Amino acid sequence: MLTAISAIFVFLVVILVHEFGHFAVAKMVGIKVNEFSIGMGPKLIQKKKGETEYTLRALPIGGYVRMEGEDEESNDPRGFNKVPALSRIAVVVAGAIMNFILAIVILSIVSYGQGTPTNIIENTIVNSPAEKSGLLSGDIITKINNKSTLTWESVVDSINSSDPNQAMEIEIQRDNETKIIELKPTVEDDRTIIGIAPKSEKSIGSAIKGGFEKTAMFLKLMFTTVSMIFKGEVGLKQFSGPVGVIHEVGAAAKQGINNLLYFLGFISINLGFFNLLPIPALDGSRVVFLLIELVRGKPINPQKEGFIHFVGFVLLISLMLLVTYGDIIKFNIF
Repeated sequence: MLTAISAIFVFLVVILVHEFGHFAVAKMVGIKVNEFSIGMGPKLIQKKKGETEYTLRALPIGGYVRMEGEDEESNDPRGFNKVPALSRIAVVVAGAIMNFILAIVILSIVSYGQGTPTNIIENTIVNSPAEKSGLLSGDIITKINNKSTLTWESVVDSINSSDPNQAMEIEIQRDNETKIIELKPTVEDDRTIIGIAPKSEKSIGSAIKGGFEKTAMFLKLMFTTVSMIFKGEVGLKQFSGPVGVIHEVGAAAKQGINNLLYFLGFISINLGFFNLLPIPALDGSRVVFLLIELVRGKPINPQKEGFIHFVGFVLLISLMLLVTYGDIIKFNIF
């Protein structure tokens, strides 16, 4: 039950935010929106307000914004194809941008909950080099081997780059006094360590910074994955479809709200990034066609563009079915 509720929550949030991006920008540039739908399949709830029908459908695995003249001929002056190409590009990319914004907000909340590690020692591990050398809780590490360490990251970098066979000189601030402590680090799992845990501090500024940093980290991971795909270093078995995502959502939910939110941020970035890839039927492909229209000064034949998107859609569905079958086998669903 927890897995089902968590999966519905994650899917609905990322889809709602994505589609709201398309919807909001379409309204801003004057495009007529006929329907704003969350979910796919049969309608559960529908309500018309103004010119737009708002619907909630049975399957929480997708959504769409149906704009006048987007996929059909229309003489309405507020149709999708009647507005400038740059406005249409803004509408198309708005969904992904909203997913990135959602990720920054969610991951900032996660960062605040976790706190930001500092160069202040919270505690030392029993029988570690740090404890044996006399390092104490509350000590502020200002230098390691005469290298400034104002952040926890710089403390870790300085320790990792040190020679484990040589004594390490650590400068600390304790009770407004500067002290120098020497110790010899140890090696565990190919890492040089001294046995300390950092004190974490919570602040809005550091949380927002953490949100941006985590989002950038995930985006870098996406680009790396695409590069590995082209190099043949990643196979189909490494991918997960809806079944795999639901399984991972359930696992994250069982570990607590922070883990669930962290995974939500990752999924939101994943959705935004994937949608911007220049693959037929995805938003990225539509952007490519609109950029070609800007260069040519006239749009590509709608029938040809529609056929390309249709072929892309069929291939994507086929890929999803293959990945889903792999997930069922991998996680032994039946």
